[in-house]
Formats: sequence, structure tokens, C-alpha cells
Amino acid sequence: MYRQSIQENVRLEFSRALSVATLVFGMFAISDYYLLGLTSEFYLLLSMRAVVVSLCLLIALIVRYGLGHSYRPWLHALPLWILATGIILIIPLRPDSLPTQITAVVVATMAFYLLIPNLLTVVVFASLYLNIGFLVAAVLFTEIALITALRIVLLLIMGIVVGFFALLRLEILQRKQYALLHEERDYNHQLHAEIAHRKSLEAQLRVVAERDALTSLNNRGHFMKLAEELLQRSQSEKMPFSLFMIDVDHFKRINDTWGHSHGDWVLIKIAEACAASLRPSDVIGRFGGEEFVVALPNTNPNDAQIIAERLKKKVAELPLKEEMSELSPSVTIGVAATNSGEVDLDSLITRADQMLYAGKRGGRNQVVVCRDAIKEGEGGGRL
Repeated sequence: MYRQSIQENVRLEFSRALSVATLVFGMFAISDYYLLGLTSEFYLLLSMRAVVVSLCLLIALIVRYGLGHSYRPWLHALPLWILATGIILIIPLRPDSLPTQITAVVVATMAFYLLIPNLLTVVVFASLYLNIGFLVAAVLFTEIALITALRIVLLLIMGIVVGFFALLRLEILQRKQYALLHEERDYNHQLHAEIAHRKSLEAQLRVVAERDALTSLNNRGHFMKLAEELLQRSQSEKMPFSLFMIDVDHFKRINDTWGHSHGDWVLIKIAEACAASLRPSDVIGRFGGEEFVVALPNTNPNDAQIIAERLKKKVAELPLKEEMSELSPSVTIGVAATNSGEVDLDSLITRADQMLYAGKRGGRNQVVVCRDAIKEGEGGGRL
């Protein structure tokens, strides 16, 4: 995973470092000219440098732009070997430059290790080839004493060792940095997952706190909060406001006859019918037991009565379970309203509750509207 994650950076850094090293190698043709002049040795060196520079720059371009997402170690190793061969060939072409070339080989070895990161194996073999090849060329093409050859060997070994451990330490540090970064990303991912889980739990708790467990309508507390806000807005905008109290008729008989599970099912179906009969701006809640309450903003008493009658009809048309076919579901609805007057929510609920019980005493399955509210509320509204 680490090697895959750094491939793009390795290609970029390798191509840049190789281009710089190759151009520096080619620039030494200027010193060749001053030392050799326009001689056959100069032209041989110039040709060799031109071939090395051309091949290395071509490979640098291929590594940078022609590999896609693949990693090919041999293609990274090839230009180093070409560059090392060019440095080695300087000895047979210019034996007199041995002292200078020793320094060049040490510098090239260090450059291999320090400028070509994350390719330790490739660099090790290339640097060994450069140093061994240079030593062999020095022994074969120059007249050096044994002690001098030994000093060159020690110097070359020092360059290899220093470069090797420098690159090794760099790679270890980069791996540790990658591991820490990967660990931090995992921690951040876990943290985001934990935050998402907490938000999900908060949403679930909010639903539990705001919704009735059986009917999924607003519970009493949440309804009161929403209805209070709607009432205050209606009063500030001088708009009418209406409120229903709904009671399921003969609900005790349903429980006693068919059991509480069937009674719960009837409540759920009536709640669904009520919610489907209302407008998006209306708010409905379960007030308790078999009672429901509805707040209707911007609705005068006449319009509220029409909506209540439509709701009552919806309930009467509910399809019931086969064993409950003899049941005719019905609701009694009490309606209270205010036409922008300074009336609080509790007073409206009390008035609607009074109308509800008046309807129950009058035979149930009916809508009863507070007559005083109709008189003060006539004159506008919306369905």
C-alpha cells in the first residue's frame, strides 16, 4: 500500500533528479573543450556525453508521462546504469582526468542515493556498478600504485556507505510518516463515523421525544410547542386560527370486543386518515388515549368546519379488518377558533374540548363548532 501510494511522487522526483543529473553531466563538455580543444578525444567525449544525455532525458520523459500508474523498476534502473557507464568511459577516453573523476564518482554516488528517493534497491546496484566499473577502468587504463588504488577503494566505499544509510534513513522516516498519516486518516474516518452515528442517535431520540410511538403523529408536548408557534404567528399577522379536538367514538367498546391490538390498529388507521385529510401547513398530534388535536393556521371557523366534515367522512370510509366488519368507525370533532384576538392556546383547547363533549352528549359522529368563534371569525380564510 505504501509503495502504491508514492508511485506518482517517485516518478516525478526521479524524472526531475535524472534530468538535472544528466544536464550537469552534459555541461562538463565545456571543460572537455578547454582541456582538449578540437581533438579526436574531445569529439569522442562529446559524442559519448550526447548519447548519454539523450537517452537519459528520453527515459526521464517516459518515466514521467508514459507509464500511467504502473511501476517498472528496470526502467528506473536503466538511466542510472547509462549515466554510470558514461562516467566510467571518461577514464579510457581521458586517463589524465583520474583525480578529478574520483571526486565526480563520489559525488555521483551520493547524488544517486540522495536525489533518487524510495528506490533503494535500484540505486544500490547502480552505485555498485558505477564504483566497481570506475575502479576497474582506473586500474586498466591508468598507471596507479597499489596504495593509491586502495585509497580510491576506501573513498568509494565511504561514498557508498554514507549514501546508502542516508537513503535508508530517509525511506524509514517516510514510511513512519506514511504510517502516521494513514493512522490519522483512519482515526478521522472513525471520528466521522462516530459523529454520523451520534447524529443518527440524536435524530432517533428526537423522533422518540417528539413522536407518538403508536401513531407516529406528534406527541402532546411537541404538538403544543408547534401549535403555540403557529398561534403566535397568526396573531402577529392578524390571521384567523382554528383548532380541532377529535375523539374516536365508542373506542372502549372496540377494545373490549376485539382486544387492544385491534384497538391500536384502529387508532393507527384513523390517525393516517386524519393526517391525509389535512393541509401541509396544519399540525396534528395525539392528545392522549383515543383523542387527537389539530391546529389549522390561517383558517376561519367556516373553513375549519368544512375541513372537519371532510375528515369525519374519511374516517367513516375506512376499510376495516374482516372480523371487524360490523364496526362503523366514526369520530366526534370539536372546533374552536380565534380571529386574531389575544387568545392563548390552552383557552382554545378548552373551548374545542367543550365542543367535543357537547358533540358526544348529542349523539357522537358529528362536528360541533363554537358559535361565538364563528361570529368573530367570519370573513375570510383558506382551505
